[in-house]
Amino acid sequence: MRVGRHEVPISNPDKPFFPEVGLTKGDLVRYYLDVAECALPHLRRRPFHMVRYPNGVDGEFFHQKRVPKHPDFVGEQFVRFPSGHTTLFAVIDNAAALAWVINLGCIELHTWHSRIDDIERPDYMLIDLDPTTGDQWHHVREIALVVREVLDELGLASYPKTSGATGLHVLVPIRPQIRFPDVRRFAKAVAEEVERRVDDQDVATTTWRVAERRGVFVDFGQNARDRTIASAYSVRPTPDARVSAPLRWEEVPDVDPAAFTVRTMPARIAEVGDATVGMWRRKAVLAPRFERLGLEPPSL
Repeated sequence: MRVGRHEVPISNPDKPFFPEVGLTKGDLVRYYLDVAECALPHLRRRPFHMVRYPNGVDGEFFHQKRVPKHPDFVGEQFVRFPSGHTTLFAVIDNAAALAWVINLGCIELHTWHSRIDDIERPDYMLIDLDPTTGDQWHHVREIALVVREVLDELGLASYPKTSGATGLHVLVPIRPQIRFPDVRRFAKAVAEEVERRVDDQDVATTTWRVAERRGVFVDFGQNARDRTIASAYSVRPTPDARVSAPLRWEEVPDVDPAAFTVRTMPARIAEVGDATVGMWRRKAVLAPRFERLGLEPPSL
């Protein structure tokens, strides 16, 4: 397959990857190339964690941090972990690299919260609304609006998207000036303020122990150095080939995550555009806002 200036071999394009809806590996590659212009701004210059499904969603999968032998249009980033372990991550900066990694069976696009310019400092904060039970989506939507209210009061731009699974992500672009532990500390204070305003543990909770949760978990813990999320426009390994869909805030009260799939997302983009356009030009300086949440300012 020719992608821009590069030839990208696609092996077994007719292999079923989502048999329930009749989508093949080749269909998945074509989807990602169709949405590449929207997806790549969220991938560029980030360590890319490969989760490979070589036989599609019904087969076994495995995690692979170290990038295998690759063409020169696929980037790489050396990372050392606190344990002393090291690895070399892929970096997906262009459409050809995206097609290459999808050919390896990477249904999802899992990336770090930081870019390779400074992997110790994230360039977004995440609030992850994670249902505890399967009947809490209406609560997820309600809580998301409270998250927006808190962030608006702090003067922070926020961008919602379906996780593509059962929850909803709210991303806040920030300047990469603060290390992960301090960003997590700020996110925890935001989550606790959301919990306080909802004031119902059957609706929203920051309780860390899973066995003690009843409501939707307002999760701040994903703001850690080597955590990853499925990025905007990522396909998820669900039978219906669901996609993590960026939303406009006015869509959130009535949104149904099942509406966004490999088949529907290109048409949605053509109709409403990219809900994250301009997002990375709105990075906020987070440090001056710590005191507004009663927190000690971070060390820069």
